[in-house]
Amino acid sequence: MTGGPTTVPQPPREPGPPAAPDTPSASTQPATGVPATPRAGRRHHDREILALAVPAFGALVAEPLFLLGDSAIVGHLGTAQLAGLGVAGAALTTLTGLFVFLAYATTAAVSRRIGAGDRRAAVQQGVDGIWLALLLSLPVVLLALVLAPQVARLLGASATAAPYAVTYLRISTLGIPAMLMVLAATGVLRGLQDTRTPLLVAVGGFSANLGLNLTLVYGAGLGVAGSAWGTVLAQNAMAAVYLAVVVRGARREGAGLRPDPVGIRACARAGGPLMIRTLSLRAVLLLATAVAARLGDRELAAHQIAMALWSFLAYALDAIAIAGQAIIGRYLGAGDREGAKAATRRMVEWGVAGGVLLGLLVVAARPLYVPLFTTDPGVRTQLAAVLLLVALTQPASGPVFVLDGVLTGAGDGGYLAWAMLGTLAAFAPVALAALHLGWGLAGLWWAMNLFILLRCAFLLARLRTGRWLITGAVRA
Repeated sequence: MTGGPTTVPQPPREPGPPAAPDTPSASTQPATGVPATPRAGRRHHDREILALAVPAFGALVAEPLFLLGDSAIVGHLGTAQLAGLGVAGAALTTLTGLFVFLAYATTAAVSRRIGAGDRRAAVQQGVDGIWLALLLSLPVVLLALVLAPQVARLLGASATAAPYAVTYLRISTLGIPAMLMVLAATGVLRGLQDTRTPLLVAVGGFSANLGLNLTLVYGAGLGVAGSAWGTVLAQNAMAAVYLAVVVRGARREGAGLRPDPVGIRACARAGGPLMIRTLSLRAVLLLATAVAARLGDRELAAHQIAMALWSFLAYALDAIAIAGQAIIGRYLGAGDREGAKAATRRMVEWGVAGGVLLGLLVVAARPLYVPLFTTDPGVRTQLAAVLLLVALTQPASGPVFVLDGVLTGAGDGGYLAWAMLGTLAAFAPVALAALHLGWGLAGLWWAMNLFILLRCAFLLARLRTGRWLITGAVRA
């Protein structure tokens, strides 16, 4: 990745954002030091949220930007190629998404130890997470390579789209080890309250991905295969930069770099509930893709574009959730329950405002971005109605992503797992009804809106109980 940083940035020495005049230095006091007056407290939380969320936004949107960039480039090859990319993209996102706990659980665990003032243990926990990522990736790659044709059929790829789906899927699986290590290393840095380094790496990775794809797809004439190879090369370059950052930090803090079976098992146990939560979420997205595939190639192509945009919006809102993971973990590690509650209230307000703004942009900017993805008038017609439905629930999506991040930062993975299973149980019959009762693609996206609203209800219910507010360096 030639567009990456030429010197490896290091995680900041301080466990939190730079100290403000009314905020005690984190190096001398692990507690959070929230000002006493409500107005000063809001300003304090706003600074904390912005310091983490703004860089996190840039880093988070890089992942859907990879797929958006691929979609825009491949979309001009033809509808069958774009439909094939839609199937392969859904499968790959599921494979890597299942292991997002490598980032989320690591962020929560590392930030708790930072709040308690134990930086060496925080970094050591992150190193164990990276080893776990590498070990998990190897069987995943083998299975994906062998089962690529079966996966394409399972997701309903047509006879014309399936060859492109299999090609893209088999090549792209070679980037899975890099992506899982990126997830774990990102979690380490977020837990250390550093979201700037992931931003630098993400910008370099996206730039390299876009340039490689254009060169390999059109310049080298490799078509869909060129798009996949470009993404794999960019992913491996990102992983190399992250590993250099973490290794340097571990040596500075005196943390070990060799695999520790006890630490690796502890990371796996902590991530188990979050994996169930993510598996349920991915089941929703896979089911939606499978239903769209059985509606037709145009419907699937429109769904692929809408889902790429939906993911982009989700990651944009998730920037506040990432800040929530790091901030809430640090507050609870320092034993500050009231600070955690106040920060949560402020982040929910930010989430609602962000959702409203994004919903308006989705509708207003349609003439600008829709032509970038397809010239097929049938696909555009299908897409027009779906984008209105995407915009409709953005104000609810804001608090959904924020509260998911808050509860993840608090280590409340068990509740998140049960809540997501309940949401999946309600979503599945409605999505299948859209297929069998002739509701079409718009009916499927009404089911997606139901999914968001149910998640919001589950998360708000948990927030009100206060049972997630468990303090200490390690959640009991």
